[in-house]
Amino acid sequence: MALYFEEEGSLRLPLPCEELAREVVDAALDYVGCPYEAQVNLLLTTDEQIHEMNRQFRGIDRPTDVLSFPMVEYEAPGEFGFLEDEEDCFDPESGELVLGDIVISKERVLEQAAAYGHSPKREFAFLIAHSVLHLTGYDHIGEEERLVMEQKQREILEQLGILR
Repeated sequence: MALYFEEEGSLRLPLPCEELAREVVDAALDYVGCPYEAQVNLLLTTDEQIHEMNRQFRGIDRPTDVLSFPMVEYEAPGEFGFLEDEEDCFDPESGELVLGDIVISKERVLEQAAAYGHSPKREFAFLIAHSVLHLTGYDHIGEEERLVMEQKQREILEQLGILR
């Protein structure tokens, strides 16, 4: 798995972000049964930048905790079989499945960890797991989808021993 990590802004989270992200992405991809080596881009940014991106790409004029930009449109969540016929979903140089981009607000990680009474590590890992599920076709628009996604997020973090 290739994780392309970038960080902007002066605030730094009190944890090894790149290493933890790599661990959570790997665990989430194993959990959903991704049969390919994959590639994910991760940007840690400021509230100001994620606010602008949220407005630009989603038409929502406020900051958010995380944005996910999947590069693949799945027929069904976590179903990878159709990709064998989709050469444009793979990096021609590495052969890796290009899953997409994750953008996380560092300020939101700290604020939400405090609000929910858990560590910044747990909040950061949760947001990564949440996004990887989005990058593999899962969503939480409907109530049933939300419950499925919440269970998967919880199980991924439990497997890693990252608890509330």
